Amino acid sequence: MQHGPAVRRRKLGAELRALRTSAGLTSGEAARLVGWHQSKVSRIETGASGVKPADVRLLLDAYAVADAQLRELLLVLAGSDEGGGRHHWWHAYRGVLPPTYRDFISLESQASAMSTLETSVVPGLLQTPAYARAVTRAAVGGLDDERLDALVEVRLARQDVLRSDPPLKLSAVLDEAVLRREIGGPDVMKQQLERLLEAARLPQVRLQVLPFAAGAHVGVTGPFVIFSFSSTSDLDVVVLDHLTSSLYLERKEDLRAYTEAFNALQIHALSPEDSLDYIAGIGDGA
Repeated sequence: MQHGPAVRRRKLGAELRALRTSAGLTSGEAARLVGWHQSKVSRIETGASGVKPADVRLLLDAYAVADAQLRELLLVLAGSDEGGGRHHWWHAYRGVLPPTYRDFISLESQASAMSTLETSVVPGLLQTPAYARAVTRAAVGGLDDERLDALVEVRLARQDVLRSDPPLKLSAVLDEAVLRREIGGPDVMKQQLERLLEAARLPQVRLQVLPFAAGAHVGVTGPFVIFSFSSTSDLDVVVLDHLTSSLYLERKEDLRAYTEAFNALQIHALSPEDSLDYIAGIGDGA
């Protein structure tokens, strides 16, 4: 398990190595094309050292990589501030966002799909402003109003990924506790449940409820997120949130285990149609 930046360096290096190999170049030949020592190419490919976006661009040009989406993704992994649309907006909040949160947002903004198990709170991408404020105030103690406002703005701005072109495909399994835990008071929860019903009807959102009646399940160990990327599955990653940090799992066996776990949770959960009825019932006081 690694923190976000180390994982991103290794994933970026592995992808650059694969692109070099596809271009039919040795590391020495690649180094000569861009005017570097071979050792620099090797350090980048193993993730032993960071790499500037400008250097990534040089390598991509040398490897004749024309896929615009892949180029942008790799540049973002290198820390590029470039890009349009929904990308890089969070840099305006650098002063209030911890690095691990920025890493999470950057992955979320570039991913093509996101699978998440939530056991305590509504996923951030589906929260109402009032719910987001109540959750943030409870999770981060000692916030002044200005910082709280900024963090809520970030939470709401993240939701643009569901409205982009193409939108992020979100698959969420919610433990019933998420729906029963009263956060922010009855009115806030009523609005939040209504928001979930609206979101569940979007074609890019698949929402399922795991009722208490399902008993023990593989997700009892805690929530997790799986980010998937359409350009290359080698960049897929599992994120586990902790109180003060996030951990990233990148090994293929870890990805396989969490993917299988999520598939099992979907099987044990209510169908999307039955989940809508279940959420509506809770909203009506059932």
